Amino acid sequence: MPLILDSSPSPSPPPSTIEPSQATLRRRDHNESDVVIVGAGILGTSLAVTLARQGRSVILLEKSLKEPDRIVGELLQPGGVQALEKLGLRDCLEDIDAIRVKGYEVIYHGDGVQIPYPANAAGDEQRRRGGNGRGPFDGELASISHEKEPQRPEGRSFHHGRFIQQLRSTAMREENISLIERTVTGTIKNGWTGQVVGVEAENPKSGTKDVYFGQLTVLADGYASRFRKEFITHAPVSKSKFYGLELIDADLPRKMHGHVVLSEGAPVLLYQIGTRETRALVDVPDGTPTASVANGGIKGHLRNVVLPSLPPCVQPSFERALDDGKLRSMPNSWLPPSTQQVAGMVLLGDAMNMRHPLTGGGMTVAFNDVLMLRDLLSPENIPDLGDTVRVRKQMRRFHWRRKNLTSVINILAQALYSLFAANDPQLRALQLGCFRYFQQGGSCIDGPVGLLAGIIRQPFILFYHFFAVAVLAIWLTLCESPVWRLPLTLISSLGIFWKACVVIFPFIFSELRS
Repeated sequence: MPLILDSSPSPSPPPSTIEPSQATLRRRDHNESDVVIVGAGILGTSLAVTLARQGRSVILLEKSLKEPDRIVGELLQPGGVQALEKLGLRDCLEDIDAIRVKGYEVIYHGDGVQIPYPANAAGDEQRRRGGNGRGPFDGELASISHEKEPQRPEGRSFHHGRFIQQLRSTAMREENISLIERTVTGTIKNGWTGQVVGVEAENPKSGTKDVYFGQLTVLADGYASRFRKEFITHAPVSKSKFYGLELIDADLPRKMHGHVVLSEGAPVLLYQIGTRETRALVDVPDGTPTASVANGGIKGHLRNVVLPSLPPCVQPSFERALDDGKLRSMPNSWLPPSTQQVAGMVLLGDAMNMRHPLTGGGMTVAFNDVLMLRDLLSPENIPDLGDTVRVRKQMRRFHWRRKNLTSVINILAQALYSLFAANDPQLRALQLGCFRYFQQGGSCIDGPVGLLAGIIRQPFILFYHFFAVAVLAIWLTLCESPVWRLPLTLISSLGIFWKACVVIFPFIFSELRS
């Protein structure tokens, strides 16, 4: 059985009569393992289980094994569910009151459009490339059988902490893992070569110091990583915060769907996380005038600006939650991915790459990263994780191979947020064009939501749909303008196209950097 120190997320199993393995004794007596992983969150725990099942000895360190209480990381897209199943962790979604998610409802100034996850993207890769689609790029998706409706993929939404505890419980049952409650304070390096050989840590209860050694150290300590500055040059950029409320018995417009509410301000997300609980996430950009102290602060903004913009059926539960006063916040950060060439160490998860949580793609990226690392770092490819040259070569491959999925999710999240939080005339025109594009149905929703769901993994499809929205926005502008204003309208149209380029190309370029 695994070694578990201090507190644990579930009661310890009865003592085993089986003699511990040599690897277990090394972890217990000498704090030595093949891999030391810092952070028992989404990526860290799933990676620990995956490597342990390949026969690696793993020490998993986490500063607190209590159930986390967060307002993000609560919606897993279909592409993440598929990755979780391939990792053999699908059962972690059971017994946590998880809610099936069938797609989205986008509400634009009271007018809604349903965007279900596409049936034609649920099949295998070969079928997705067959295509008898209705649009010029539908062949990149899948042909829909006229004889039998294909099964639509589904996501899951849940309380973040419950899901984490399920992952940790799975890790605790692995013989090759020692899950230990420690606060990691620094890395240990070879004084001659600079290679990371382990970490220093502190017992949060006793204050005693410990050291843990591994052939490979994985730093996955989340969005507030204390190691990021030491190993990568990029710093997260945050221009807004999500303020979260938990609504009880909310009456959502469309069951088993995530909701995006667009009005005069930044977007609001609504999605069920339990039988009775619904999460409301309100994006508030920095410096929002209606959230100033003079206007009642953030609660004044939520009550006076956000509440009236919500669907009438949601307003009573939102107001009750606001009166309860349980309001929490989370910064919305952007951090482009980067390679690391420090021997003996890799930085992963939110510590290395973040995007706006608007599209709920973080966990999908994490589980697919673990799926890829399972192959790149397998004993067949790297028998000895102490071979730092081979490990760094594989991690460089990892950086580029993950682009088909992660670049799509990263760029889509940032670009879509720019449109949904429109704060100038060009962005508002693009926002309207986006909504009208969704209203076309067919490939106009199958493509975008397939990208968002982590099912379609082709950056060019994202590029196509984004500029199709821009063209539609220009067309709407031209159609709504009187003839006598045509010269000015043409200038405005150029401004819309230029704004679209300004929005998306910086994120594309950030993904091309190493």
